[in-house]
Amino acid sequence: MNTQKEYTRYRWVVLIAFMLINITIQIQWLSHAAVVRPAEVFYKGQFNVNSFYNIDFLATIYMLIFILFSFPASYIIDTYGIKKGIGFGAILAGISALTKGFFAQNLQIVMVSQVGLAIAQPFIINAVTALTARWFPLKERALAAGFAALAQYLGIMAAMLIAPIMIGSNPNKPGYGTGFDKMLMLYGIITAITAVLAILFIKDKDYITDANNQNYRLKFKEGLKHIFKQRDMLLTILLFLIGLGIFNAISAMTDSIAAKIGVVDSDGLIGGLMLIGGIIGAIIIPTLSDKFQKRKLFIVICLAGMVPSVFVLSFANIFSSNISSIYNIALTASFFLGFFVMSAGPIGFQYAAEVNYPAPESTSQGLLMFSGQVTGIIFVTAMSIKNNMYLESYLVAFVFLTAIAFVGVLFLKESPMVGK
Repeated sequence: MNTQKEYTRYRWVVLIAFMLINITIQIQWLSHAAVVRPAEVFYKGQFNVNSFYNIDFLATIYMLIFILFSFPASYIIDTYGIKKGIGFGAILAGISALTKGFFAQNLQIVMVSQVGLAIAQPFIINAVTALTARWFPLKERALAAGFAALAQYLGIMAAMLIAPIMIGSNPNKPGYGTGFDKMLMLYGIITAITAVLAILFIKDKDYITDANNQNYRLKFKEGLKHIFKQRDMLLTILLFLIGLGIFNAISAMTDSIAAKIGVVDSDGLIGGLMLIGGIIGAIIIPTLSDKFQKRKLFIVICLAGMVPSVFVLSFANIFSSNISSIYNIALTASFFLGFFVMSAGPIGFQYAAEVNYPAPESTSQGLLMFSGQVTGIIFVTAMSIKNNMYLESYLVAFVFLTAIAFVGVLFLKESPMVGK
């Protein structure tokens, strides 16, 4: 059979619709992350800054709920298909986003709406490798996964950069801590529109049959058992425990990290530049991985770049005594951190899908995402309690953890599906 006839141009329509809902679900995740300090003014009296129930908890909810719903979401995607799985997530996201917008001034309702959005998230992002396996040939899958990751990064970057523009984020100017109602309503409308587009345009399709990837998958439970027998998958889980956990923590704590450095304005640039680096990396690195049909090599490169990036970001203040210089150093480090760690994600997902065949793709991806959410929750919770008392200590710990991850990646074997 000519595999070229098994997929059409419509695969790009499916991917674009998926990318759009992915963008908005990430915007909702970090809607307050870049403007935590102004949000504390807006929601004054509705939370305790010294408890876990604070503004940072809005981001932590996503990671906590993901742990509970990651495997159910992967099961539904693997059993009933991407249309039903993503469609459920899209409907829930649209409704929750509008509720969040209509009741933006009530932190409790915003929290409840955030729970709904958090439940929707795994039904969307766990479908990446399942979607690429159904709609794209093997030689394009890392690239397609890279574009899906690119959408996540665009959403995160939008959350980091748009919020400070729409919110009064400078304490030295009038209107500090205002604008959240307009911002969340705008986010709600956009999320609802992308949810409708996802429901209309994302369709199911049989797996594309390649020479190294036959049209057969294990059932969910059998696939999960198969996955835990794979040595390389266990090592990959360790990498995501560290890498994705650190990424989630830094993304959720960007404004707090800026405050640690001494930046007065909640401008979101640390997170923004990290996302810009990630966007560039998510295009370049997966493309090279597909071109050279290598997975391990590029994962090693990503981890090698992550180690010095985390070190410089964590110890930016030892390179200069000038606040402006320290900030510029941190911005540079965040850019390269984003470039390397965020481009490793789509390659890691595709690598896991290949080494775990014939386990379902969304099961292996869901497990990796689950791992990063667990450590992300631990990191963010510990860093944010007692008014960020332990934030600096965890940044130092991240340096040692990334070094461990780099050593671990050296023991991976190459994917059995590439280079043939």
